[in-house]
Amino acid sequence: MRVHSPYRSLRWFFNRLLLLWLLLTGSAACAAGPTIVVLGDSLAVGFGLRDESQAFPARLEAALKARGREVRVINAGVSGDTTAGGRSRLDWTLADKPDLVIVELGGNDGLRGIDPAVTFGNLDDILTRLKAKSVRVLLTGMLAPPNFGRAYGEAFNAVFPRLAEKHAVALYPFFLDGVAAERELNQPDGIHPNPAGVAIIVGRILPGVEAALDQRQ
Repeated sequence: MRVHSPYRSLRWFFNRLLLLWLLLTGSAACAAGPTIVVLGDSLAVGFGLRDESQAFPARLEAALKARGREVRVINAGVSGDTTAGGRSRLDWTLADKPDLVIVELGGNDGLRGIDPAVTFGNLDDILTRLKAKSVRVLLTGMLAPPNFGRAYGEAFNAVFPRLAEKHAVALYPFFLDGVAAERELNQPDGIHPNPAGVAIIVGRILPGVEAALDQRQ
């Protein structure tokens, strides 16, 4: 006569439980949408806004989800960051295994009058390393403030289209397009967008983000 072993029943139960867990986690992994990282400065952080939910990355995620795209947008902004700062923490950013990186850097370089050749070199390295990891990129441009003169402004403003052409990446020419110098869309400092300004930025950049997401590697 065969004696039924309680251990055999337990093994059967735990094997089935493990199989169910694998099926569920596997399905979740397949259903998960792309990850977007916004590598930026205070404009990404949402400086001066009530909380992070009002910042550009959170608003962009909401806008993409409203269009049926199940994405995760990670805020990798650091207030005051220059292109050198973004370059130094790129490996940390890549730890999130992004499908797309929106590079929103350069504004503080322009405000500090950093040599445009240095800005170019830092961004060049960032884009080179992203390309090596097969990460799609949307590069957002900035414009130099007028106080450093025409020659500086022309050299600085040319950095972003030159890089986009060199690396064959998507370019959104001016991150603050439609918002810069518009008093009602900015905070009292005249630099950082208020919630209405962020909404304008998201609306204008959204087609470029979607195109970058759909771009074939």
